[in-house]
Amino acid sequence: MEMAARIACAVPEQQFNVIKLHRSGDEISLLDYVDFFDDAFPALGRSWKVSLSRGTSVFRTYEESRNPPILHRKELLLVPDDLRIPAYREVTDTAIEIGLFDEPNRIGFREYWCQLIARHGYELMGGQFVPLANAGGDTYQSDVSMEEQASVHRHRTALARSNFSAPVQALSRHGLIHGATTFFDYGCGRGDDVRGLLANGIDASGWDPHYAPEAAKRAADVVNIGFVVNVIENFDERVEALRGAYSHVRGVLSVAAMLSSKAPLDGRPYGDGYLSSRNTFQKYFTQAQLRDFIEHTLDESAIAAGPGVFFVFRDKDLEQRFLSMRYRHRVQTVLARGWSHERPKSSSRQRTDRTATIVETNRQLFEHLSSTYLELGRPPQRDEVSFELIARIEEQLGSLARALKLAESRLDARTVARARDARSSDLIVFLALQQFQKRRPYRHLEAGIQRDIRYFFGDYANAQASARQALFGLANLEAIDQACREAASKGYGYLDDGQSLQLHSSLLGRLPAILRIYVECAAVLCGDITNFDLVKIHVRSGKVTLLKYEDFEGVPLPRLVERVKVKLRDQDQDLFSYGDDYPPTLLYYKSRYINEEFPGYAEQVRFEQELDALALLDLSGYGPSESQFHRGLDAARWQVDGFNLIRSRRVPDPGEPCGRFLTYRDFIECGETQLRSQIPNLPKEADSYTALFELASNVLDPVIEYFGMLRLTYGFCSRELAKIIPGRIAPELDQHASHERKRDGNPVCKRLGSAVDFLVEDEDMSEVADWIIANLPFDRLYYYGRDSPVHVSYGPENRRIAFRMDLTRGGRRVPRPYSTASKK
Repeated sequence: MEMAARIACAVPEQQFNVIKLHRSGDEISLLDYVDFFDDAFPALGRSWKVSLSRGTSVFRTYEESRNPPILHRKELLLVPDDLRIPAYREVTDTAIEIGLFDEPNRIGFREYWCQLIARHGYELMGGQFVPLANAGGDTYQSDVSMEEQASVHRHRTALARSNFSAPVQALSRHGLIHGATTFFDYGCGRGDDVRGLLANGIDASGWDPHYAPEAAKRAADVVNIGFVVNVIENFDERVEALRGAYSHVRGVLSVAAMLSSKAPLDGRPYGDGYLSSRNTFQKYFTQAQLRDFIEHTLDESAIAAGPGVFFVFRDKDLEQRFLSMRYRHRVQTVLARGWSHERPKSSSRQRTDRTATIVETNRQLFEHLSSTYLELGRPPQRDEVSFELIARIEEQLGSLARALKLAESRLDARTVARARDARSSDLIVFLALQQFQKRRPYRHLEAGIQRDIRYFFGDYANAQASARQALFGLANLEAIDQACREAASKGYGYLDDGQSLQLHSSLLGRLPAILRIYVECAAVLCGDITNFDLVKIHVRSGKVTLLKYEDFEGVPLPRLVERVKVKLRDQDQDLFSYGDDYPPTLLYYKSRYINEEFPGYAEQVRFEQELDALALLDLSGYGPSESQFHRGLDAARWQVDGFNLIRSRRVPDPGEPCGRFLTYRDFIECGETQLRSQIPNLPKEADSYTALFELASNVLDPVIEYFGMLRLTYGFCSRELAKIIPGRIAPELDQHASHERKRDGNPVCKRLGSAVDFLVEDEDMSEVADWIIANLPFDRLYYYGRDSPVHVSYGPENRRIAFRMDLTRGGRRVPRPYSTASKK
């Protein structure tokens, strides 16, 4: 422990209070649990994972995590005579009685643990489990949860169909299409988007020169011209179409076009594009070309919303709100957790009984007000609080000012400071990106942004100066490197040998401002990066790589479908689509790029630990291809089932390898009776094949490596074969039946596993038996003599029981305990 502490530069008791010894013996984790003795289930505050052989440590802090690991059964870590053990054990016993430990693999993180407690009808207060009916609190209920309030734009505008075009999905994702907006599709084609929006209650219409030429062109809040300019072969008509669409916009115009990729282009050259085999024209833009075309045509700034999708705002207040919310990246949702569910301790004793009663009685009201406070990073103004909440505050407390004063007294000071820093950082990112794009200054700032600038910076000039300093900081590679290391230490991504920081896009808002600006500069070129799953920040090359995977959240090994490499220095990008032209790759160790707050994190970590424990494949670097990965698993009789690794359900061909030296046929077609009768003797259960593989891999392969090739004299025995074997056999005991079942569905042999009799030619079988007993795992071993086959089994129990089968005067075999001294 002392060596680990020196390597980590951590002081025992002051900086860590728990030591974890890893099974490898080389690694030690130093863990600091916050309020270890006072909190019933303390959360991990920080950790150092130390490698003794390399003399290195990896630091991780959970200070900003809303879902840190938590400690259960802490009484087991104390010395036996510690007087606090009975009280701690009582809490543990209560948790067991309630049923909280029924699924121990899922309770390691705070968020699920709290949900589980509530699901069982309890709340944790003051270190005790209190039934929810007795927990008190007011009856105020909001229409949406705290998380939904913080991201209300996306929640309220989510469309009920998934097959909308890319620009319409982008508009919806950013809250620009909702029940109060009108939508017009300029060049609507067959009208799929229009019909889908109408079905979702949106006032939508469209016009198309071919499919809907008689429809009226009308002004609308949102106008879309999607995949139109790229099919017009005449440049002047392209310009006319784009200007025509923009002339009908009140709020925002979305423009979409096909992008060129690294794949070979389809068709023959024609003008500035290509003619397909169906004689249709297609102009392939690069992202930069499309942006330049839009901006030169409309003399307005085009904001990338995704690859091949741009927004142009006529309503500049709407544009400011869009950019401001976009650069927040939901960071305030994470910070809106500062209201404690525990009853206050020392602070509550200092208040009057009346004040404490008011706070406790209206706790949910204060939670919602505090959520708004933390989302803004400052005290909210009256028009920034919902009407329903204002009415409730005035009824119960008299005024918003009084409610805010009480709320501030209950908020954790560190959480408030982080919220202020985060919102100030949001504004710096917003203003720095305005300068990066060399956008014309707004004639006036949106009201909310004006309040923010006054509160955090004093005036607009100070805010601009701070943003300019941050933008110029991108040239400081050491600052970029340090910011990446800071992010990794907080669990926001994986630092790959100091060359790049790779993280899930949902974590971008948690990064230091310099990295957020770095990434958002790439977004200026390629669009909304939340379309992508992973972001790779190259520390020194001035590049950002965006990666999109198939069902990233839903599977443990997502398949890569698209990659965009943004070259900031060249102001350009490369697009790679995976499938026909580029074979898709699997993402290994997904947990590196997410953190404990991500859905299914615990299941993902468990899956990776199980996969590593198998040690079947080299997953370093990019790892094996998808086909190689599944072949490797299948060869060892494993398969992926959701977030679990299970034994293969496939029945292999008898000629396939079973271990390194044998085949399944070797086990199936051996023994005098089988060879004479030619009974197929095929296992019917997939688990029987798996048991044969385990026997071969764990017992027979090592024997062959050490003694040379062996000969199987009796292997798998089906029910059909057992019926015709002469002499005395015991299928219900000898494990030759493996996992086969009787007609009633029960196993033939309850011991399961598998067994084989074998002989190593020209070897003393007593030496073979001795070596197996000394070196290998096995279930049962029966030794019959120096020149006779040995019976050995491998199964779930692996009891390592060995017998010497002595021959009596009457000619019967009698089992006796095996020992090297007693063998014959």
